[in-house]
Amino acid sequence: MTESFRDFEHTGWADPTVCARYDDLLSSLTTQSIAPMLDAAGVKTGSVVLDVATGAGYAAGASLARGAQVTGTDFSAEQVRLAKQRFPAAGFVEADAGNLPFASVTFDAVVANYGVLHFPEPDRFFREAFRVLKSGGRLAFTVWDTPQQAKLFGAVLAAVNAHGSMDVGLPGGPNMFLFADAATSEAAMASAGFKDIVVTQVPQTWRPSSSEQILLTVKTGTVRMRGILQRQQAEALDAIDDAILATLEPFRKGLSGYEVPMPATLTTASKA
Repeated sequence: MTESFRDFEHTGWADPTVCARYDDLLSSLTTQSIAPMLDAAGVKTGSVVLDVATGAGYAAGASLARGAQVTGTDFSAEQVRLAKQRFPAAGFVEADAGNLPFASVTFDAVVANYGVLHFPEPDRFFREAFRVLKSGGRLAFTVWDTPQQAKLFGAVLAAVNAHGSMDVGLPGGPNMFLFADAATSEAAMASAGFKDIVVTQVPQTWRPSSSEQILLTVKTGTVRMRGILQRQQAEALDAIDDAILATLEPFRKGLSGYEVPMPATLTTASKA
């Protein structure tokens, strides 16, 4: 049987090593967008919040710190385990973003920090978010900006295109940068029934300490990039590594590591 995109993503994020690497190597970056996302969603004391694709639970924890009542979901049992361990005051359940196990009109806010780019059918999630939101509730989600702006991804994709191949047999899924496009996000939100749609950029900087950390991150701490790199021809790997580091060389800051621009795109919308 051909592996589906959903199964590919689920297998990757069920791996404790991938989850731990992502947390260790990228959480200092991915947490930078949480405060703007929660602000856009109107999360405050007393808010009832659903954090979808919670991962290790950072957005749920930040919502708790604001005095909100929080439930986090993830399709990875390993991520749910990590989130429960880190933020025991929140409730976490294993669930699929396209089939949320909650009654309609339950939440004041639904948030998803870098979750949407992992969903096989993002529109199903948007419809589910609309369903579980109360009238006047808000959805806010982040994705990575385009590869031209999010320099790590630009470096990896350019290196693979120059020295390897993107056609390595990964299951087809939505373009990882689909919702970095404002018009696409606006159309998807409107189709799901949302109003007052706003798409903005969140400036962010990734600060890896070394070239070794950069390569370790893309090879062990992600799912799609890891999958692409693992399936390259062995003779291409060194050239790909060298090209990634050459592209990111302008962002090296002496002995202190790198400062790599990695902006996010933040979409917010409301349910009338």
